[in-house]
Amino acid sequence: MVGWATAATQTTDLVGAAFHAALTRRGTGPCAGHHTDQGAQYTSHAYQALVVEAGVTMSMSRPGCCHDNAPMESFWATLKSELTQHQRYATRAEAQLDLFWYSEVFYNRQRLHSSLGYQSPASYLAQWCHDNRPVHQTQT
Repeated sequence: MVGWATAATQTTDLVGAAFHAALTRRGTGPCAGHHTDQGAQYTSHAYQALVVEAGVTMSMSRPGCCHDNAPMESFWATLKSELTQHQRYATRAEAQLDLFWYSEVFYNRQRLHSSLGYQSPASYLAQWCHDNRPVHQTQT
């Protein structure tokens, strides 16, 4: 997970804030992509314009096909079972702090993922960037 935000309701502004967080963290480039489901907040003209303006390629799941967005569906299921299933938070700030720890400290940097060869997402990304760095040729 690259960018995230929290709010009481899921709106275009909320997903826009998460998108901006991702852009701040990773920026854009020729390989920048963004996959979502068909939620109204993602299909809104305002959000579509935001993604196009950033120069990011966007793809969407087919309507009613949760398997197209399997990595995020898996993330939400894992988050619920590992963090929030039996947890009650006294305040929204307490929940946000716990979500920050889970996503930024544990999930992205420590939790091993079988789909990534039992590496954390951060380790997998570092290895991928190393393996796919541009090769500079010298002129002779």
